[in-house]
Amino acid sequence: MTLPETDPGVFRYVRVEKHILGLIESGSLKSGERIPSLRALGSRLGVSVSTVNQAYLALERRGVVEARPKSGFFVRQGLAERPPAPRLSALPAKPPTTVNRGALIREVLDGMGRRDIVPLGVATTDLSLLPTRRMSRLLAKTAASDHVVGYEGVLGNLALRRQIAWRLAEAGIEARPEAIMVTAGAMEALYIAIRSVTRPGDNVAIAAPSYYCFLQLLENFGLRAVELPSHPDGGVRPEALAAALDRYSIAAIILTPNFNNPDGSRIPDAAKAEMAALAAGRGVPIIEDDVYGDLYFEDGRPRCLASFDTGGQVLHCSSFSKTLAPGFRVGYLLPGRYAAKAFEIKATTNVCCATPTQTAVAEYLAQGTFERHLRKTRAVLERQARMMERRVLECFPQGSRVTHPGGGTVLWIQMPPGVDSIRLFYEAKAKGIGVAPGNIFSSCDQFAGFLRISYGNAWSPVIENAVAELGRLARSQCDA
Repeated sequence: MTLPETDPGVFRYVRVEKHILGLIESGSLKSGERIPSLRALGSRLGVSVSTVNQAYLALERRGVVEARPKSGFFVRQGLAERPPAPRLSALPAKPPTTVNRGALIREVLDGMGRRDIVPLGVATTDLSLLPTRRMSRLLAKTAASDHVVGYEGVLGNLALRRQIAWRLAEAGIEARPEAIMVTAGAMEALYIAIRSVTRPGDNVAIAAPSYYCFLQLLENFGLRAVELPSHPDGGVRPEALAAALDRYSIAAIILTPNFNNPDGSRIPDAAKAEMAALAAGRGVPIIEDDVYGDLYFEDGRPRCLASFDTGGQVLHCSSFSKTLAPGFRVGYLLPGRYAAKAFEIKATTNVCCATPTQTAVAEYLAQGTFERHLRKTRAVLERQARMMERRVLECFPQGSRVTHPGGGTVLWIQMPPGVDSIRLFYEAKAKGIGVAPGNIFSSCDQFAGFLRISYGNAWSPVIENAVAELGRLARSQCDA
């Protein structure tokens, strides 16, 4: 037996870690059991003893295994079972609701970019996992060129749009460069998409829970949310969407099919195809946010809703903020049949995006190292996700549940009755810890006992202690 070659470019000791974690999660290695010796596993996997030792030491630092003198390494007690996922009642879509979450959302966003707060409330990828030095060098090179102060076209840098088109093909989407619009991150793409297909007073179908900035956009545009229940084990169901379309007049649908923020759900491909056909048959546009699509942990790059679209009914949004350079604010939109309206909105909003950052990202993608970078980043994020899951279950009140995502950067935690996430948010903020309370992920107060935290930050004693403090604060509410 040898290590699988599904992750070329990832350090071999990291792949040994993933192998051991897989054995624990599958139940092949149980809580308290001795794991194979360095020499035995090295021989079995075809790697050196030092590689296995490096992997075991990393697992020990993260609390997965423990070393016992003269006995070897053992799975720590309580780590053999997959964490219980949050429960969601199979409720029908909520009636159209006016969104009013702006004030609380602004307080949560206040933690973004602050150095004095442990940023568990920001869904991001740690800068140490991104090619920051290379991007800085490329930006400096771009800044020295003559064209750096000139406008790009409204659609964006052509070289960048060509690179995006090639990457979209990996997600099953055939798109010509002229069908792609570069935007200031995925948020501007979503802003343009929503404005292109709705008017104030319209109803918009949206997952519950759903990314709070979606709700903020609906609030700002005077739109009403029709909330569709999202399940951690498969996201929004096609039958729930069909029932909502039958019952309400819906102008548009907003979904994150791949690793929905915050519950990490992934809609199966068959369901995506059914939803695309359903929306096309009703003439209702779907706005798809695929910002986490490249951050999958297994089974290959998931398909997008747009890959099942045959009539330009899906407006596909994404960015490089989670995978490459968040500060560059480089995103993109495939507006489909709504291209003319999207062009008009873009041209009258900010004309075009910044030339230097577009050029730098285009050159980086052209160098052909992005996929290797993604493989390494995905491997680290997966390890951090599993460590965070276990830390939550160790520290949070008994009865807490947490998602087991297959990609993305966030965990969705359901706490026992009696724990209020808004109170927990303020108590954590007073301790210098940022979190996202469940209430802001719905317009209907469905998730008062839920919490979203990010595992995208590099694992460290600071992060570990912050999760422990969150657990202590949550337990204190249970004991009150």
